[in-house]
Amino acid sequence: MELTNLTIKKANEGLKNKQFSAVELTKSIFERIEKFESKIDAFLLLTKELAKKQAEKTDLLISENQSLNTLMGIPVAIKDVIVTKGIKTTAGSKILADFIPPYSATIYESLENAGTVLIGKTNLDEFAMGGSTENSAFKVTKNPWDVRRVPGGSSGGSAAAVSAEMCIYALGTDTGGSIRQPASFCGVVGIKPTYGRVSRYGLIAMASSLDQIGPITKTVEDAALVLNVISGWDKRDSTSVDLEVPDYTKFLTGNVRGVKIGVPGEFFGSGVDKSVKETTETALKRLEQLGAKIVEVSLPRSKEALAVYYLIMPSEASSNLARYDGVRFGNERETFGSEVKRRIMLGTYALSSGYYDAYYLKAAKVRSLIQKEFAEVFKTVDLIASPTSPVLPFKIGERVDNPLQMYLADVLTVPANLAGLPGISIPCGLAQELPVGLQLIGDHWQEGSILNMAYTYEQNFLFSEKPKL
Repeated sequence: MELTNLTIKKANEGLKNKQFSAVELTKSIFERIEKFESKIDAFLLLTKELAKKQAEKTDLLISENQSLNTLMGIPVAIKDVIVTKGIKTTAGSKILADFIPPYSATIYESLENAGTVLIGKTNLDEFAMGGSTENSAFKVTKNPWDVRRVPGGSSGGSAAAVSAEMCIYALGTDTGGSIRQPASFCGVVGIKPTYGRVSRYGLIAMASSLDQIGPITKTVEDAALVLNVISGWDKRDSTSVDLEVPDYTKFLTGNVRGVKIGVPGEFFGSGVDKSVKETTETALKRLEQLGAKIVEVSLPRSKEALAVYYLIMPSEASSNLARYDGVRFGNERETFGSEVKRRIMLGTYALSSGYYDAYYLKAAKVRSLIQKEFAEVFKTVDLIASPTSPVLPFKIGERVDNPLQMYLADVLTVPANLAGLPGISIPCGLAQELPVGLQLIGDHWQEGSILNMAYTYEQNFLFSEKPKL
């Protein structure tokens, strides 16, 4: 049995049946990292000793015949923007190169309580600002499908690690598509929950009204299993919503008969690569074959979403990053990278006296219109479907000198963040030997609906292709 191939569910079953130990599973993951990490550059830090201790703890519980939680003993990689007590957390920036957090994020505490095995912290665009993981201060992560190409961003390290099977699952963060877009580029599953579903306490903030943590996994069922553990109200997070968390695996029925999927014409427009469009349209026809109803809808305000996002996000980022002044946080000898500086300048300008009304306030008003537009569409359909990214994974360096081209890679994912909606990306095929992601967006708190649609697709049209490393 090739242990690194396992899903969370299969690994959990194997541990329960004593087919292998948690220590053996962890060892196999580190052996794979040793083999492929130099090629992929997915990790900023490996936590070998800690992982061994955590795995041994699981094995002890198994030997005592104690019941096993779903994630117990399962190796996870965590994006290095989520703080972990006593474990270096850099946010991909030289400013935090030596930062050892004195506390853990709520989400990491939840995983620890569930008996997780932390493999390491993954690479990202500095302070999660970027769509390609080329803006990290430390290294450029490569796409396992083609190491000349980007893995997407900013959670590129997490997506590449899952795709290359250097962990069983990973956590990423999504401010404008930073879980879904790299999941699409790397041929894996990535879900952004409804804003407020998962605690943001201990997440190094970029844009507080947009950021959300979520899982990157090999299968849709695995995503549901992780969501079960990480979701829920947190009194330490003022943006967390006190709403009962359902068992997301109960939604995975495999039946989508009569479910209405809205397809916005604006999401299939001129900027979408022909091969991406064709692959996504094939996926929609397949969902129709399974009994779903495809309904044409319109989201005209979505054309303004990117402009709105690139005013609101930098404004919030410039405010959040003001603390890195070399006194409270950061190292006064180190400076931000060029992309972070660009966004701070954009945000500071948008919030400055004389420009606030013209830019930030206007963007906030249009954001409300986008939210209302989604609410209207969800009166007539159950889900919205589109490509996750308008383009295939692009080559490293191809867009780095053209910020506008880089920002356009987020054009189909940012509307869900602006409206606080849940969204999932699942691999739906290959184009030019590269993965294409299908994005499904649900109404608020309807993670179950998008998970079931994604699960039904996956069960009937399994994406079994893997990168040839």
